[in-house]
Amino acid sequence: MKIENPLEWRRHVSTPETVLAKITPGMRIFIGTGVGEPRTLLQHLRESTAYNLKDLELFQLVSLGAAIALKSRDSEKYRLKTFFTGWEASEAITEGLADFIPSRYYQIPGIIRSGQIPIDAAFVQITPPNDAGFCSLGVCIDAGKLAIEQASLVVGEINPWVPRTFGDTFVHISAFDQLVEAGQPPIYFDRWKPDAVYEKVAANVAATIEDGSCIGFSVGPLYEALSHHLTHKRDLGIHTPFFFDSLMDLVTCGAVTNRFQRTYPGKSLTSYAIGTSALMAWLDNNPLVEFQSIDRVFNPLHISRNPRYVAVLPARKVDLSGRIALHTGKGNVGSGPGEVVDFFNGALLSEGGRTIFALPSRNRRGEPNILASVREVPNQFSLWEAVSMIVTEYGIVSLSGRSVRERAQALIDIAHPDDRGALVAEAKKRRIIYPDQIYLAESAHLYPAEITARHTFAGGVAVRFRAIKPSDEEEMRRLFYRFSETTVYTRYFTPLKIMPHARMQEYVNVDYSRVLSIVALVGEPGHDRVVAEARFAKQDLGDPYAEVAFVVDEDYQKIGIATFLCRMLCRLARERQLKGFTADVLSQNKSMLRVFEKIEDCALQARLVHGVYQVTLDFQAPAEAARDPEAPGCPGTI
Repeated sequence: MKIENPLEWRRHVSTPETVLAKITPGMRIFIGTGVGEPRTLLQHLRESTAYNLKDLELFQLVSLGAAIALKSRDSEKYRLKTFFTGWEASEAITEGLADFIPSRYYQIPGIIRSGQIPIDAAFVQITPPNDAGFCSLGVCIDAGKLAIEQASLVVGEINPWVPRTFGDTFVHISAFDQLVEAGQPPIYFDRWKPDAVYEKVAANVAATIEDGSCIGFSVGPLYEALSHHLTHKRDLGIHTPFFFDSLMDLVTCGAVTNRFQRTYPGKSLTSYAIGTSALMAWLDNNPLVEFQSIDRVFNPLHISRNPRYVAVLPARKVDLSGRIALHTGKGNVGSGPGEVVDFFNGALLSEGGRTIFALPSRNRRGEPNILASVREVPNQFSLWEAVSMIVTEYGIVSLSGRSVRERAQALIDIAHPDDRGALVAEAKKRRIIYPDQIYLAESAHLYPAEITARHTFAGGVAVRFRAIKPSDEEEMRRLFYRFSETTVYTRYFTPLKIMPHARMQEYVNVDYSRVLSIVALVGEPGHDRVVAEARFAKQDLGDPYAEVAFVVDEDYQKIGIATFLCRMLCRLARERQLKGFTADVLSQNKSMLRVFEKIEDCALQARLVHGVYQVTLDFQAPAEAARDPEAPGCPGTI
């Protein structure tokens, strides 16, 4: 009999034994999801020896707690059927103690509504009713309300520790046939403690996320670290399956405003919350977070309405073609193929959206996470062709528009340095990369990842700077073919017409013990292109002077990029105990001479010999130019 008077709800509270006595063998029972699991009811179900509790079917969308049967005697009483393959459910499914129902998450409510999964009873966790008689389903809003509508026996486990949340979370007390009181708080999860590697991975991921982006999170050290690196962003939005403490931090610090959120403007949208008691307290009566059912939150079309939607997803393994293997087992929430595909597709459909798979270069056992092939690794993600980016602690790789060979070269660059040699050898064996591909093992460890800079030049041109990588080969070739004949001649002193692989790969595979090369990039990280390159090189290790050279895309000349690069190289050369630079500059290349003139804290000597200026920049001499009397002034900048 339904409860009619909300003020008298306590009179209708029953014992768990009374509720379970209404269960008959073979009944199909919907169980509240995740941290919304009615723990008291399930504890009594597992411990009861009542004869009627036999051959039951328990349906739960995301299984994190007591519903999972890990003992054979529990499986005789009931069998869990779940749509979720992570956490402890993975072990139960593998042991044959639970059934997995593959499905797209946003379609699950439709399956229940159609009767394909009939529901006889529903056990859900709720808050105490307010004065109007409305209870909140709290932090797990997947298909609970639909199950309540479908079931002939509806039981609410009233839990005073559950936060009252906003959205499609409210159910009137009259919808319940039975009530029990919870004897313990909901399931809490401690915050992850990311290590230094995850901090570097997260920093690289954060570099790809623009202000105004809408993001989807999952659980784990990657996301805990990522929140630290997003605090300086502005007007971020949240449309995510799971809401965690790390997202609470971003809302609290002001980085998340949901200004551009299209489905629920001004609110973070989610179906579940998982985390600490502090998160649950913060969510209580908090209008900034909107809880909606999974047919809204997981629907790719709803996700895609948000511009610049970024789906950040954890990967277990990646191979040189860009194929992905996802995590399995305990501790894994929302990263099986069925759990991520809706958000993946939503990001693909979003204007300016992207998908980022992130992982450390090695796992905790020291084994490589970037392999030649993942074809034999379980839990593969089938839509690998559409993956936008791969990120490790060693960098960012954009896969869009790249050939398999280009992908392989780029992914080798972000593998662990100790794994790169074997990857190159295996890639050659599989004919993925050129058979003559150069690999300098010592340079993998010497790569100066700490050399990074950003600067905005005249006209608002934003440029990033870093050390060159072997995978920059194609971009450097494209830069060469954008040069005019004049630019080629002034840089190389010969009228080159072609820049084949054999020559360019020698240029980009740098021996960092004697050469330092910096590239300038425009565009978003992962989708950038090289517009300038500068380097200095010592002829031998004991030489205190290094030869310096520059080249700048003609569309980006005369805004100061070469001057910035020159000052950057001077600073880096001083740090490496060099005394100065030398350069040969054609007499007609006045702009390059003007760049050298702008270096204030060193002496410039320029001597004209047979139409070529022999230039010396002395770091230790007084900062007055010592110029050949025949050397003309050098107006203008590159």
